[in-house]
Amino acid sequence: MKTLEIIGYNRANLGKSESKKLRNEGNVPCVLYGGNKQVHFYVPMIQFREIVYSPDVYFVNMDIEGIEYKCILQEVQFHPVSEMILHADFLQLFDEKPVKMDIPVNLSGTSPGVTNGGTLVHKRRTLNIMALPINMPDQIEVDISLLDFHKSVKVGEVAEKDFEIMDPDQASIAVVEVPRALRAALAEEEAALEEEELLAAEAEAGEEGEKTEDSTEEGGSEGSEESK
Repeated sequence: MKTLEIIGYNRANLGKSESKKLRNEGNVPCVLYGGNKQVHFYVPMIQFREIVYSPDVYFVNMDIEGIEYKCILQEVQFHPVSEMILHADFLQLFDEKPVKMDIPVNLSGTSPGVTNGGTLVHKRRTLNIMALPINMPDQIEVDISLLDFHKSVKVGEVAEKDFEIMDPDQASIAVVEVPRALRAALAEEEAALEEEELLAAEAEAGEEGEKTEDSTEEGGSEGSEESK
């Protein structure tokens, strides 16, 4: 997995007033947990640009005044109005300890349902993955080349490679839906096809009836001639 470098600074004081001061100065109060002790620090807000406002996920090499930690961004709190980052939690990683992460799903292939006018609905854009850090993938590839109308690919159909998918097996990742206009056209085509099949069946039944009548008439004529 890709890694970002972030530089942080130890917090001299804790508390709401100190946190507010840090935010006013363009910094984000942070906590690193998962190790022997929690580490309280702050990071300039500009360093969150790539890790927060991106569809990708990253490991983080956190340098806090010369001490380095391998971690992931676990949670971010935003201001409800301005959406400014208020606080961030980082989880320290260890090579021998599995971790959970939401990993992006990449849909690959060409869906025949979409080619024929259907709409691809991407229902799950991330999957919750548990793995050792070394086995954590950058993204999960999901093939949609067999998806036709009303078909979906489920979580349980995704192959697990040195990781475990925590989402329910029956959850849909992507589905091909039929637009209303196309649905009506398909219904008309299906009704016309059914009508053609019905007419063909009736015609075939009529031909069989005629053959039966002809056979009966021929048999009756032969019987009359023999009686004479």
